[in-house]
Amino acid sequence: MFRKLPGDEARNLVSTTPDTAVVFRPAVVRTPAIVTIVIWLSRLLAGLVRLVVRHPVAVAVPVGLGVIWTLYGWRVALVMAAFLPSAGLSWALLGRASFLRLVGWPLLAWWRLVAVYRRHWQPVMVVSGLGRHIRGRDYLPRLVRVECDGWADRVSVKMLNGQAVKDWADRIEHLAHGFGAPSCRVAVARAGRLVLTFPRRDPLAEPLPALPVPEVASVGPVEIGRCEDGTPYRLKVHGTHVLIAGATGAGKGSYLWSTIRGLLPAMRAGLVQVWALDPKRMELSFGRALFGSRYAADPKECADLLDEAVCVMQERADRFAGLQRSHTPTPADPFVLVLVDEVAFLTAYQPDKQLRQRITAALATLTTQGRAVGVGVMAALQDPRKEVMNIRNLFPDKIALRLDESEQVDMVLGDGARDRGALADHISPVPELGAGVGYVRLETSPDPVRVRAAYVSDADIRAMVAEFAGVGR
Repeated sequence: MFRKLPGDEARNLVSTTPDTAVVFRPAVVRTPAIVTIVIWLSRLLAGLVRLVVRHPVAVAVPVGLGVIWTLYGWRVALVMAAFLPSAGLSWALLGRASFLRLVGWPLLAWWRLVAVYRRHWQPVMVVSGLGRHIRGRDYLPRLVRVECDGWADRVSVKMLNGQAVKDWADRIEHLAHGFGAPSCRVAVARAGRLVLTFPRRDPLAEPLPALPVPEVASVGPVEIGRCEDGTPYRLKVHGTHVLIAGATGAGKGSYLWSTIRGLLPAMRAGLVQVWALDPKRMELSFGRALFGSRYAADPKECADLLDEAVCVMQERADRFAGLQRSHTPTPADPFVLVLVDEVAFLTAYQPDKQLRQRITAALATLTTQGRAVGVGVMAALQDPRKEVMNIRNLFPDKIALRLDESEQVDMVLGDGARDRGALADHISPVPELGAGVGYVRLETSPDPVRVRAAYVSDADIRAMVAEFAGVGR
């Protein structure tokens, strides 16, 4: 009844049993030689173009010496080459900015690319889980280029297909330690392309003295400090609301007083009114003469002042309805900035429930309807929890100073802010190192920016009061 199969048929039968894995091998397609040559020539041409664009001086020097050698001989070319070091030194001393832009930073970027990033790219990617090693082959994100400036390296990366930004944001500590940097920031350049920022030094390590009082009255963005890249930091106050959160001693007063200092000429010109609520009686009371009658410390007085601001807002809304959609500061309708120091004392820790509800309702009304008619709110608090400040999402722009817990960073700046590099919980508690340092997240950008506000001392406030007392009347 059973017959024995020949050897070949038996082997074929065994190879197709369910217990045996079937190996599929893709067809081998040989690329024509002409196509391979065209591809390599196009890559070579693209590489030469990138070299000329990124290193124009480094390319121009040898090309120029080669032309001189061809036209005038090797002796003239050698003499010209001997003058290159002195010419470069003179350029570096007399035109430092252009020398660094065209020579210094491109050379540093090339060196960092070769000595740091390309050298450690494979192990860092594989160990951190951003790359894969499958069947003896590495599948790695592509290192596109490195750009350098005075404080950081910016590494452009092409992600693997199927990767998400969160995959990189969750591994910022792996990347920072892998490439020997103190921290790492992740920003999206475009679809599939990221920019990793690795700081080499900290330009905000030293406190900043108070900035000079502006000479021109302006309600535009107020310069209050410096960004991490060394550029001035200008805080927008007109047309928005600002929430400042930070632990005790984090430097919230530096932001409040630097803002007031930058608005003093506009206050004198009648374009700005600063209304101060100071329930602690320790911060804003030092310059009480600047605010005139629009200063309140008692909780009931704070509630009355907020109700008055709501009345101003509603009266303007009635007048502007159908005529204009945005506010332009004038002496008749100045920009009103409501400063609230330690707002949690009024919204969460106030024992009088009726007074607490009244203050919360007024702040909610101002933050939802005020900026279109020229009424802004700048509030500072220590505890960013929802039960302490349940209207924190009504502030478009937020600043996180030193915080006690990592979870508080996302409470203040929004979900994903810490993964993008806003390490507010790592800011030093030493006043000289960390006071006034914070991360800003604006309504128009999800990427946090590290800044430091200038420190306005008691002597600076006394000088401000002596010169500008009464401007708030």
